[in-house]
Amino acid sequence: MQLSAATQDFILHWGEMGTKWGVNRSVAQIHALLHLSPKPLAADEICKALNLARSNVSTGLKELQAWKLVSVSRDLGDRRDKFHSVRDMFELAHVVIEGRRNREFAPTIAALERVAADAKDDTTPAHIKERMAETLQTMQMFDAWYMDVARLPRSVQMAALKLGARIARFLPKSS
Repeated sequence: MQLSAATQDFILHWGEMGTKWGVNRSVAQIHALLHLSPKPLAADEICKALNLARSNVSTGLKELQAWKLVSVSRDLGDRRDKFHSVRDMFELAHVVIEGRRNREFAPTIAALERVAADAKDDTTPAHIKERMAETLQTMQMFDAWYMDVARLPRSVQMAALKLGARIARFLPKSS
């Protein structure tokens, strides 16, 4: 598979972006290739296109499947697995946000709940207890908001996203 200069730039940028999000560069590049590809690709095609070792691609594909960003399919008469990314951009964003919530945000809330409860009965200074409580309350508020929005039908979520920028024009500017 021959990649155009723009395609290579996209894949390289996606890889850089992935490292900023805590994802291995190769994993992010594999995802970028599958995201752009009009058809599912076999692991050997991914290796060749990205010049990556087979072991690196296999590990990356397993990680992407665990994130639910990549699915596997097979063609009749072909023993090779073929991989494809979530095609719908709205769904892709949802999968990423939900995955990060489950892996990062929710465990942080649970940890904050635990340390705030522990701090009630120990020698933690009052100003630190207040800061912990404020942090926990704010994170719980954002999480509750996200969970409420996530339960809405997609059409309502899209309407709210489109409406959001228009509403901001009518709200007072912060100074």
